[in-house]
Amino acid sequence: MRTPITEMFGIEFPILAFSHCRDVVVAVSQAGGMGVLGAVALSDDQLEVDLAWIEEEIGDRPYGVDLVVPTKYTGDGEGGLRASDISTMIPDGHREFVTELLERYEVPEATDDQSQAGWTSKNADAPFSASRASKQLDISLAFNPVLVANALGSPPSDLIDRCHEADIMVAALAGARAHAERHVNAGVDLVIAQGYEAGGHTGEVASMVLVPEIVDAVDPVPVLGAGGIGRGRQMAAAMALGAAGVWCGSVWLTTEEAETPPVAKAKLLEAGSGDTLRSRSYTGKPARLLRSAWTDEWNREDTPDPLGMPLQPMLIDGAMARINRAAHHSGSGAEKLVTYPVGQIVGSMNKSRPAGRVVMDMVEEFIESTESLAGQLET
Repeated sequence: MRTPITEMFGIEFPILAFSHCRDVVVAVSQAGGMGVLGAVALSDDQLEVDLAWIEEEIGDRPYGVDLVVPTKYTGDGEGGLRASDISTMIPDGHREFVTELLERYEVPEATDDQSQAGWTSKNADAPFSASRASKQLDISLAFNPVLVANALGSPPSDLIDRCHEADIMVAALAGARAHAERHVNAGVDLVIAQGYEAGGHTGEVASMVLVPEIVDAVDPVPVLGAGGIGRGRQMAAAMALGAAGVWCGSVWLTTEEAETPPVAKAKLLEAGSGDTLRSRSYTGKPARLLRSAWTDEWNREDTPDPLGMPLQPMLIDGAMARINRAAHHSGSGAEKLVTYPVGQIVGSMNKSRPAGRVVMDMVEEFIESTESLAGQLET
């Protein structure tokens, strides 16, 4: 295939795969697409290990890194606060609600070693902040990614400048036309138009409307379609709307390589497209999640409203770790609470396949779809 994206990155297929799992990143790049490693949850040491491993596995094939610098978050005036400072800002009432929730669902206590895990135990920069992303960028620039993407808001000018000085392209996700225009004005090389159907952080405009709107607004900057894309027909639709390729995230969660917690993966394989909802209960910003007892509890009128970013993820980090550790007990409260960021494409994710096979299946169905459309033209 030949599009502005394949030309930009020297790849065979214009399929970019966002994943927190390094194995998925490698598998997609080896299959002719391009993997993009989600770095936000990784420690500095783990990010360095993962990037070194990726480069050893894929050789000169391209890959990217995804950072998170929100436009607005607690401490944004200082570029981000320390995790310990943010922790003191969490209201007691919210802590009590999470504690009561875990007790009511009989989720086992963490051991002493396990209790030291998570953001709240780290005397470091708070997650989802410019200062945290800057350190991750330092690490990334010591390696050879060809793309750095920002998942929330326009990338800071120093991030863009540093990447461009290193001949690295910069991308940003947009959920509205105005967001895309701000990204381009800031100097990004690529816009990812992510529709309402997507997993994780989303806006309120569906991909069918959003993609052509952004394509027209930022031309000639190339656009990737995202949100509800996990099959070749959806890829063909996005490119018919003007996208130069696609950005996929949810579809990799049930692949054989994915490190998705086992119970969460099992739930995703059984879920339908109607089993997700947008909720602030995970990160503090609207994010599409698999519906579970967790999302239902936070959605009740008599429970606290989720906190903003990054307070909410710091509040729930330890609770999520406890839930995922205990969820393997079938029928347990922990199993009922398990949720995971995922898009509405989850209804098609009903079989675990190798990530490379997902790429090839998408390409084959894309070809079939475009040939079918071409056959409908009158001669």
